[in-house]
Amino acid sequence: MSANHAVFNVIFRFVENYVSPVAGRISSQRHVMAIRDGFISAMPFMIVGSFLLVFAYPPFSPDTTWGFARAWLDMAKQFEGQILTPFDMTMGIMSVYICAAIAYNLGKHYVKSHQLDPFMCAMLSIMAFLLIAAPKTKGTMPVDSLGGTGIFTAILVAIYCVEMMRFLKAHNIGIRLPDQVPPMIKNSFDLLIPVLVVVLTLYPLSLVIQSQFDMLIPQAIMAIFKPLVSAADSLPAILLAVLIGHLLWFAGIHGAAIVSGMLQMFWLTNLGMNQSALAQGAPLPHIFMEAFWTFFIVVGGSGATMGLVICYLRSRSAHLRSIGRLSVVPSIFNINEPVIFGTPIVMNPVFFIPFLLAPMVNAVLAWAAMKLDLIGRVISVVPWTAPAPVGAAWALGWDYRAAILVVLLALVSAIIYFPFFKVYEKQLLAQEKEEAQRIEEENQQVA
Repeated sequence: MSANHAVFNVIFRFVENYVSPVAGRISSQRHVMAIRDGFISAMPFMIVGSFLLVFAYPPFSPDTTWGFARAWLDMAKQFEGQILTPFDMTMGIMSVYICAAIAYNLGKHYVKSHQLDPFMCAMLSIMAFLLIAAPKTKGTMPVDSLGGTGIFTAILVAIYCVEMMRFLKAHNIGIRLPDQVPPMIKNSFDLLIPVLVVVLTLYPLSLVIQSQFDMLIPQAIMAIFKPLVSAADSLPAILLAVLIGHLLWFAGIHGAAIVSGMLQMFWLTNLGMNQSALAQGAPLPHIFMEAFWTFFIVVGGSGATMGLVICYLRSRSAHLRSIGRLSVVPSIFNINEPVIFGTPIVMNPVFFIPFLLAPMVNAVLAWAAMKLDLIGRVISVVPWTAPAPVGAAWALGWDYRAAILVVLLALVSAIIYFPFFKVYEKQLLAQEKEEAQRIEEENQQVA
């Protein structure tokens, strides 16, 4: 046991001294925070749009004779255009919302220091993004780059616009108006120079790329990031993300929030490609998305603790049994703070190995199931608080096999946790026995 403790102490000191400080600085960096908050702000549009996409493409075979399925398929085919219009205005142009939201949240960081107006930052970023991602062609605006393809461009444009506005403010470059002018009018005139700078910088760049490479800036950026997107969808990348997130969690830092914030751009890009493939009737290309993380890797919350809660429910320890009963309902909705801090798991050497191992095993099994086409792949954004079997089926277009896999993964996690749970239970039973004897001795003395 001493050797195990020595290894744990070495790992913990490494995480505490090297990994945690870096992760903390990254998570609190203003641009990272703006990107994370921007994605969160745009999430309602994506959830509603994804739901309508599932409704437009029912999860039934085109040859089915079941009455309900046949009626749904016929209705979806007849009204496909009407059903997909809200999808086109939400998920279909999600990069517009993301760009505006990131610029707004980044602008808020400069309100006090540079007197930037976050709303004006968002307005400028929308104009700049549309200028380079959807230039008018033959009387129409192309929307191909406004969905998942434009996410990286949206991030870069939002940051560029806000930082350019901050630079101009810092150097007093702008149109000065008397103090008597109403604030809204002053804010509007403050935007004149930034708009001019955007037009004189980004637009010529867009024209050059169009003439030299016959593509828009978002398409060029996607070509540059394509190897990175492909690498982020691989099993080694998934396992690395799981390992880093859970090492941070074990050290007391919300690792899932940090990792998901950094991966969100890749997840949404992959989701956009899957949705485009679904609409074209092509095979879905990508596996790693937020729903894959939420409903397959971390069943019941970070650490895949649903398995541990199952163990707790029949524990001989009164403490663990009560934690299990308190945690079972929140765990169904992927909320595991009661079991994380009630056990506690954070910085508890007994649970170090299963806390890392259970989600990594889940990741391998779920990845293999999708790779072998035993289940479908993610096509929807689903609220993370959806019960795991329901959320998994919903995310995969109501694929019932996904719900079955989630149940199996929870059982696998329970098996992984079980021997470590028994060790911890034995420790607590000894403590509870000593406490009971102490209370009995005190009662005898009083009597």
